[in-house]
Amino acid sequence: MVNGNGERKDRVVATNRQAGFQYFIEERFEAGIVLLGTEVKSLREGRVNLKDSFARVEGEEVFLYNCHISPYSHGNIQNHDPTRTRKLLLKREEIRRLIGKTQQKGLTLIPLRIYFSKRGHAKVELGLAKGKKLYDRRE
Repeated sequence: MVNGNGERKDRVVATNRQAGFQYFIEERFEAGIVLLGTEVKSLREGRVNLKDSFARVEGEEVFLYNCHISPYSHGNIQNHDPTRTRKLLLKREEIRRLIGKTQQKGLTLIPLRIYFSKRGHAKVELGLAKGKKLYDRRE
């Protein structure tokens, strides 16, 4: 994708529209995703669903859960599992900061969007979020 200035811009594959409605987003992080080949091809087709997905810090690593990437249409018997757990790639300092933040009461990591960067790498934008109550949503 090229904009009017001749520069490449990020190509958004999927967004989590419910995140802004259900959560207050306090911070945003950009992370890479460890994917299989057929998953990348499905992402390029736009066949991904972020609706019920979340991320969790385990030890010194961050993982993405319940992100549904549909099996590749031209894949064979070695196609991927649609809802497998995927490792996210963050800097060590960011992970340590997330460990401290997610241990606070009510804070969780929510994927906001999946996109391809200018260099063609699949990225996920994570939001450090706090859940809204029903009366918050009415406003």
